[in-house]
Amino acid sequence: MSTAAITAPRFRRVLPGFGLSMGFTLTYLSLIVLIPLAATFAKTAGMTWAEFSAAVWSPRVVASYRLTFGASLLAALFNVPCGVILAWVLVRYEFPGRRLIDGLVDLPFALPTAVAGIALTAIYAKNGWIGQWLEPLGIHVAYTALGVWVALTFIGLPFVVRTVQPILEELEPELEEAAATLGASRGQTVWRVILPALRPAIVTGFALAFARAVGEYGSVVFIAGNRPMQTEITPLLIITKLEQYDYRGATALAVVMLVGSFAVLFLIQLVQRRTARRTQN
Repeated sequence: MSTAAITAPRFRRVLPGFGLSMGFTLTYLSLIVLIPLAATFAKTAGMTWAEFSAAVWSPRVVASYRLTFGASLLAALFNVPCGVILAWVLVRYEFPGRRLIDGLVDLPFALPTAVAGIALTAIYAKNGWIGQWLEPLGIHVAYTALGVWVALTFIGLPFVVRTVQPILEELEPELEEAAATLGASRGQTVWRVILPALRPAIVTGFALAFARAVGEYGSVVFIAGNRPMQTEITPLLIITKLEQYDYRGATALAVVMLVGSFAVLFLIQLVQRRTARRTQN
């Protein structure tokens, strides 16, 4: 054995236990995430291409894709400006009831999804607190695609607020004052000073809100009405196929949902990385 090998200091980490922690992490991810996903793809692999196409491209299923992904995308896009404004108000202003409003933001997290769906249906029904005023105007919310969008907006708003709020708390007001001192207008200050700092958090909040909306079931199934080709979401079709013991058909729809969600999230991650690079430069 050489002298260099004997005298070479052994590298030690500041925090011990890396092997144990990594082993626990990989085991946990395998049991909770990787193995169930692999089982889903393996179950679908037993289908022929004709069976798979018939299961995932029927007119009823395609209509559910349009509603699920379309309403989720619109809800996430709507939650971005609303969530940013709400986070701004909670961080930058002191007013009576601020803590109460801040706590209510987390209500969709704590509220069971079935309870949220029943509550939204009762509020937006024809004789509900809000629905009775919208009905004479010809605006129907409950049991329509609009109701699906309302439910997805309700459950997705906290994701945007809670991702943007910490960044706003760390953003010093002196930066805005300096921009104003240098002659920047309020619009220029927002566009060139505030938004660049918030952009990564906004993209993350959008991604989280969209991902949650795509897989939402409990709060939507009550207010949607579940009419085929109109207000039927894809998660409901998966549950229906499971109840009919059509496990292959259910896993086929699940695979399409997974691939679609991963594709959208991958694009969002690319946008987020480019945004982060521009911010650093």
